[in-house]
Amino acid sequence: MAISNDVLSSTLRILLEDEVDQLFQATPLLSMMRAKGGVETYDGGQKLDCPLILEEHSSITQLDSGYEPVNLAVKDSLRVASFNWCDFVAPIVLTRSEELSNKGERAIVSILEARLKSVMGALQREVEKQVVGNASAILTNLNTFNGLSDSGGHATYVKTGGSTTGFFENNAIAGQTNSIGGLSKTTFSRLANQYKDSAATIADQIEDMTDLYIQCQINSPNGKGPDLIICSSGYFSNYKKIIQSSNERYIDDTQLDAGRLSLMFNGAALHVDPFLGKAQQGDGSATTDDQIGAYFLNTEYMKIAFDSAAQFEMEDFEHVSGYASRSANIYTRMQVYFCHMASQGLHTGTFEA
Repeated sequence: MAISNDVLSSTLRILLEDEVDQLFQATPLLSMMRAKGGVETYDGGQKLDCPLILEEHSSITQLDSGYEPVNLAVKDSLRVASFNWCDFVAPIVLTRSEELSNKGERAIVSILEARLKSVMGALQREVEKQVVGNASAILTNLNTFNGLSDSGGHATYVKTGGSTTGFFENNAIAGQTNSIGGLSKTTFSRLANQYKDSAATIADQIEDMTDLYIQCQINSPNGKGPDLIICSSGYFSNYKKIIQSSNERYIDDTQLDAGRLSLMFNGAALHVDPFLGKAQQGDGSATTDDQIGAYFLNTEYMKIAFDSAAQFEMEDFEHVSGYASRSANIYTRMQVYFCHMASQGLHTGTFEA
């Protein structure tokens, strides 16, 4: 007797819960955002709206005699950053021919388990690719960190046709012009990210990292600096070389037995992302690669949102009309959004080892 769609669906859902946790380890941004509480869920809604205070509401009047008129000129200080959801789906398919060639319920489950792993891996890698690098040709509705342009005079660091809606720009605060969440950085300078460029040398990398960290911290509402650094392999390697011989450093004891090479900077863990650096373009060309060394993230104000009913959710298996097969879709509705940008940082430079 063939395994029913209901049994097959419930069996794979058990595997799905384990598989999500395992695959998150292969995508450092998603993994660490989840670990640090940066992943949130919402029940429905057409858009994600985040209220932001971007202007002073009123002016201060100094009272010398006590009879001075109070300045009653006010502004509406509240603005709303609005983000559309990104919906995407990928199917797991089993043909009737495969069922007949692999008799037995255990054999069929094994085939679908392998395909579940493949689909989940592909989905999460595509998400990571788009968020950190703006490099997905599929998930174009998903927000990206990468807002690099050549207007900052760093054309060799920038992929041709940089995003005008990416959160992080490689320009000084006064020169950032992207529109994020429907709000212009030109109009509201407090939407600008902190930025540091190490030019063509890594000699001053730690000094630049320190300066960037300080700028993020003094502009952070919670008074804390970034707690997560997503970086390229070259950035990680160069930092390790600099601190290895003569610089004292501290590491969170939870990282000691994590089974991976770990480095910390002022309490923020560095995690290598495969979609940063030259690997992002794939052609190894220094003139077209995005030379993003690292994103300095304060995860209290940078968030990944999922719909509570569509967080890599596997639907029931159904027979496909007109085909000798059955399939189940893995459906996701998600978006990346910010609550505060001035506490986030971008570090660029030639960091490839």
